[in-house]
Amino acid sequence: MAAIADKSKPYIPFAGLASDGRSTEDEATATCFCGAVQLAFPTSGPGLVNTFVCNCTDCRKITASMFASNFTVADTHLKHIRGHDNLKSFGQSQTIASGEMMTNYFCSTCGTLMYRVGSSFPGQRILRIGTVDDFNLHETKLRPQVEQFIKDRVSWFTGVEGAQKFEAMPPPTSK
Repeated sequence: MAAIADKSKPYIPFAGLASDGRSTEDEATATCFCGAVQLAFPTSGPGLVNTFVCNCTDCRKITASMFASNFTVADTHLKHIRGHDNLKSFGQSQTIASGEMMTNYFCSTCGTLMYRVGSSFPGQRILRIGTVDDFNLHETKLRPQVEQFIKDRVSWFTGVEGAQKFEAMPPPTSK
């Protein structure tokens, strides 16, 4: 019988090449695969705005997966610990559901997508849950509360249990 992990304590496994991820009650880090870029973010509001899974076709393509697991942080609360000058950006509006510009910031060394900035979401950055160093946060404070674009969800993924579901983009006040 396997022991049940204590999700209240940080669990920072050896994953990627960075070995300095950290997590406290109020703040944690997110690091790219090679370790060149590291961010610090709040693990609660007001800096942590929301957590969500997106099934839109754009998120599917940019993550090379069937959905993206995300969390939004207020720009005023996101810290670049290292590698800000190592980020490269690519933006476009052609395939974005809102038709507004979405700019993606990648590590130029390993290609990890660190965050997205959308003109429809001023003052916020959309980070990927998979970049967060403390894996227990994936299941606790960063567990997606919303699932959007379920109209585009693949049939073999049944969605996030307990999350609010939206056919497309949720109204701005939803969390």
